[in-house]
Formats: sequence, structure tokens, C-alpha cells
Amino acid sequence: MLYRLFAIALCVLLASCQKPEIPQGTIAKVERAISGQTIEVISTADKIALLEQIRLIGIDAPDLKQQPWGEAAKQRLEQLTGGKQVLLESDIEVKDQFDRKLAYLWQDQILLNEQLVKEGYVLASSMRSSPNTKYQQRLLNAQEWARIMGKGLWNPERALRQTPAEFRQQNRK
Repeated sequence: MLYRLFAIALCVLLASCQKPEIPQGTIAKVERAISGQTIEVISTADKIALLEQIRLIGIDAPDLKQQPWGEAAKQRLEQLTGGKQVLLESDIEVKDQFDRKLAYLWQDQILLNEQLVKEGYVLASSMRSSPNTKYQQRLLNAQEWARIMGKGLWNPERALRQTPAEFRQQNRK
């Protein structure tokens, strides 16, 4: 119990020592969540409405077939963003291998990528091979907090048994 309280205090201290970021990016309206890590938005670049897929940077959501966590992550992302305007902040890489735009998602000064990790709906991805690491430490701190607190997929009674990457590897057809 004492270890848990110390760990929580350390996470809070680490988070409070970081200077607040002022995100820069583009505003878009979220149409729907496709998964726990991908949304569709309508952006109005050059005054033309454009439907784009956005992959959230730095997180790895359970596959939709990884029940109950895949569908829960998608539903939570939909609750946070559905029909609302968000700020899309890019990093070094602009698109992924599936031609989805990569972004950090902000709403009312809240980094939603981090919020999903903190609530235990998704994992912070390792980001070892990615140059997109602007908020890596924030995401890792949020994951440690969720793990210590037993939130979501870290709940010992209903824990996620395979990482999304392990699940996808094992269930390829």
C-alpha cells in the first residue's frame, strides 16, 4: 500500500514538473471512431470538406476482436470525440504505412491520446522505431499510473492477456 501511494505521488510530481505544452495544429470535426486508435475527421483544408482517417500517435489500442477491450477502447474514443471539434497536432512523421494522417488529439487542453492511456483503454506504444516522440514521456507516465491503479486493461481481474501486437501476430490469416 505504501509503495502504491509513493508511486502515485511520484507520477503526480513528474507530471507537475513538466511545462505545459501549447499545442499547434489544425481544427477538425470528428465524424466517428473507427477503432480505439483511429478516427475519421472532416477537415476544411482550402475550404474543401475532406474526410480523413487519423491514427493517434503513441498509443496501441487492443484489436476490435480482443474482447472486451477492443470495443471498449473504440467506444471510449467515440465518447470523447464523436461529433466534436478537436485539434490535430502532428509530429515528425505525417502519415503511417496505411496512408493515415498521424496526430496527437487535443480537446479543451486535454491530450486525448494520454487520456485513453491513463484510463486504461489503450497502451502507450513503445515508439522505439518512431521519430514521433514529442509526448512519449507523458504517455509512459500515464501508463504507469493506470497500471499501478489497476485501471481498465490493467485491472488484475480482467487484464489484457496479449498486447495488441501479439494478438495481431497470432491471428493473422
